[in-house]
Amino acid sequence: MRVIGIDPGTAITGWGVVEGDGDDLVMVAGGVVTTAAGTPLPQRLQIIYRDLTGIIEQWQPESSAIEELFFSKNAKTALAVGHGRGAAMLALANAGLSVAEYKPLEVKQAITGYGGADKLQIQQMVKLLLSLDDIPRPDDAADALAVAICHLHSARLRLLLE
Repeated sequence: MRVIGIDPGTAITGWGVVEGDGDDLVMVAGGVVTTAAGTPLPQRLQIIYRDLTGIIEQWQPESSAIEELFFSKNAKTALAVGHGRGAAMLALANAGLSVAEYKPLEVKQAITGYGGADKLQIQQMVKLLLSLDDIPRPDDAADALAVAICHLHSARLRLLLE
């Protein structure tokens, strides 16, 4: 199965496409959608939606996964991430993809086996699980790949339980 994972944001939205059955995983593509500081929010959301729509068309994922919004002490930051998440979810839904949502804790547990893993531990495991020479950069792309891997592992578990 080919999955696109999304690490949402307004300034930077990470994306990563991974293919596999849960064990044999291959990174197909990954990167970020960026919006310039000072760009009005409606235009930022347009950029996120437009760019992700093009990425979906190019890489043809069969399914998608996005990181859920975690509670933030800074309401302004949480709201901005929520806006970016909404634009990303709209692009996924309009492409006809099922959208799975995972909490950051779930992604950490699926990737490292430990819900308290830090960013570097997650990045190292993404590198290892995808047999990459280097940690994917920028961090947002690595995080999006982790979301995709989490979804593939979850899909495999669901199949085993059925």
